[in-house]
Amino acid sequence: MTSTNSTATDDPLVSTQWLADHLNDPKVRVIDASFKLPGVLPLPVDDFLAAHIPGAAFFDVDAVSDHDSPLPHMYPGEQQFARDVGDLGISSDNLVVAYDSGGWMAAPRAWWMFLSFGHTNIKVLDGGLQKWRAEHRPVQSGPVSPKPGQFSATFNPSSIRSKDQLVDNLASQREQMIDARARNRFAGTVTEPRPGLRSGHIPSSLNLPYNELIDARNGTMKSVEELKQLFGNEGLDLARPVVTSCGSGVSAAVLTLALYRIGVRGTALYDGSWTEWGQADGPPIATGAA
Repeated sequence: MTSTNSTATDDPLVSTQWLADHLNDPKVRVIDASFKLPGVLPLPVDDFLAAHIPGAAFFDVDAVSDHDSPLPHMYPGEQQFARDVGDLGISSDNLVVAYDSGGWMAAPRAWWMFLSFGHTNIKVLDGGLQKWRAEHRPVQSGPVSPKPGQFSATFNPSSIRSKDQLVDNLASQREQMIDARARNRFAGTVTEPRPGLRSGHIPSSLNLPYNELIDARNGTMKSVEELKQLFGNEGLDLARPVVTSCGSGVSAAVLTLALYRIGVRGTALYDGSWTEWGQADGPPIATGAA
């Protein structure tokens, strides 16, 4: 069940100025959660080695995942998440700030994972490394070796959805689905970037490409009022349960973050997303615009 409740103090975003002011705070930990689609070079970790915010550790979305799943970067278990995060120098009493290269691809995914595992002291850098560097703020290069932290994780299963749950939802329509992929991918008029997947979308889904939530002038997320308008334009009822999806469960979290910013709580993310649903032997699909 979603609810609408927001105050200025629980905005999940922090500004580049805020991070610059708090970069030397011993309780603040910074992670670079940059992500790219398979085959896109240079790799995010190589970008990190070339330039990252001072003191940042690299949060590898593909590594902090369930390695037994055939699907990419699915949620890991509690023990693995705690271990992987601790290895980045993060403890349970730290304020974590996640950023990405500036394309909004994965910092929100890291943010949602931390929330899902019970760590509420997590923020996203508005505008990411792109805005940070545009303002001529300092960067470092080379590998980092943080002192391991002590992190505990308690998973909240209501934060994500499985394929089976969403197959059941086809009949019940209890939850609204909203897809963060580009409109031509949603409509099924182009081939999916991952080989072997069908083209289209989950039936009855709405579509709001994640990049439409971003101000192209400076790479920051649009205002709360603009976000409300964008979701409203697509027909999303903010008073009803919402599940976000995308290609593989990463950029869907941009919608999740935006919904959180406008005060919507209790949403869920479809972890397998189209990489699971769109398989040749997968559930029913729809094509055309929402």
